[in-house]
Amino acid sequence: MFETSTIEIDRKKYASNLKFLRKTVASKSELCLVIKGNGYGHGARQIMEVAQDLGESTFAVFNAAEALDVLSVLNKDSRLIIMGEIDFPQLEWAMENNVEFFVHNLTLLQKVLETAPKSPFKAKVHLEVETGMNRLGIDPRDFHFLANLLNEFQHKIEVMGVCTHLAGAESITNFVRVKKQLKEFDRAVQGLRNLGIESQQIHAACSAGAIRLKKTRYDMVRIGILQYGFWPSQETFIEYIMDRQNKVSPLQRIITWKSRVMSLKAVPMGQYVGYGTSFLAEADKVLATVPVGYADGFSRSLSNQGRVLVRGKLAPVAGIVNMNAISVDITDIPGVEIGDEVVLIGTQEDQAISVSSFSDYSSQLNYELLTRLPKDIPRIIV
Repeated sequence: MFETSTIEIDRKKYASNLKFLRKTVASKSELCLVIKGNGYGHGARQIMEVAQDLGESTFAVFNAAEALDVLSVLNKDSRLIIMGEIDFPQLEWAMENNVEFFVHNLTLLQKVLETAPKSPFKAKVHLEVETGMNRLGIDPRDFHFLANLLNEFQHKIEVMGVCTHLAGAESITNFVRVKKQLKEFDRAVQGLRNLGIESQQIHAACSAGAIRLKKTRYDMVRIGILQYGFWPSQETFIEYIMDRQNKVSPLQRIITWKSRVMSLKAVPMGQYVGYGTSFLAEADKVLATVPVGYADGFSRSLSNQGRVLVRGKLAPVAGIVNMNAISVDITDIPGVEIGDEVVLIGTQEDQAISVSSFSDYSSQLNYELLTRLPKDIPRIIV
């Protein structure tokens, strides 16, 4: 292979995660799989293809560029929703390609109304309302003006949903705020109905909201991190298993990140390794060079802290993480050869390096670490 590392996605584990989600948070609601951020680093196109093979048909991305990237693998009967940014010139493209999108301010709505009459296709919109996140969303005080516009152009606009976004349902410290949001949301939905605005779906739940608060599930749940086998927070996981006899997570992480040994180097005691003087060999050492660095998503903050797996053993990073390479200490791992598999995230024999431990060393959130994995690393379904 030409690549210096690959990411493997476990189809069987992913199928298990989807089964769990259908049974728990989506037993009475439509399951919308959020694949923004290149499928949280797992590969949006690959995740969409596998999910469709497993019977899923509703997906969400953040912007029009992400929608364009996955459109070619979207099945004819599947749905694709843009939850965030769509620029005015992209509106006609969205209509022509049956791509649904959130309308989160009146300026965008007015641009939709200017564009829709020029297109033979209807604009399929989800009205995002402000409930307390204070980021995106239409102010309920503007509902009368909104209703007048929609009623005038109802032949060109199809209201697919009314929605909102929760401000931190992964932490109990935010529950007062989140529950207030839900009350505001219910009031907003009813307010729109009173003005003659009906939608096909009502939705508010993210992963944390869906797993922790049944009230958030409505007609559709927007599930991101859970589908990939990660919990939104440790608190969310502990709360879920606390009252259950089986304390094992029902979710399985589907990602494995692999590279290989590029070179071996014997380093005498007293010699420094790599740039600078951060690693001094206090005894004779044997180091392996791995062709992955911070340009590949292996954070520089893992210098002298990170770990990888070689021959089923943990090998610590020795010295500074370079742009394209790391050195790892394999002194106590016998038999290592050039070309041997190196696991950066995942399992090798009976040892594992989780994204959580990886992110602890690098002071990155799981979300941040995963989405920083470059798109040019091949994603392979296994």
